[in-house]
Amino acid sequence: MNFNQLDFAVYCIGLLASKLGMNQTEVYDRLKQSGILDGYIIKGYEPLHTFGSDYIANDLIDYIQQTKYTIGRSHG
Repeated sequence: MNFNQLDFAVYCIGLLASKLGMNQTEVYDRLKQSGILDGYIIKGYEPLHTFGSDYIANDLIDYIQQTKYTIGRSHG
């Protein structure tokens, strides 16, 4: 993982925490445990980092839902 990927991962964690009403530590722990942090956010850095905040947050929430992993409360 390089600095840009790390910076992006921190950014994504903050986005999800805000969108889901959770703290960042809890979001990080759940993303790490599920493999989504390394397997999707870090590996998908190149295409994902070119999109806006709303797209990234919604894409991550959609991906989490597709994997049937529960990350947080309703994002409605």
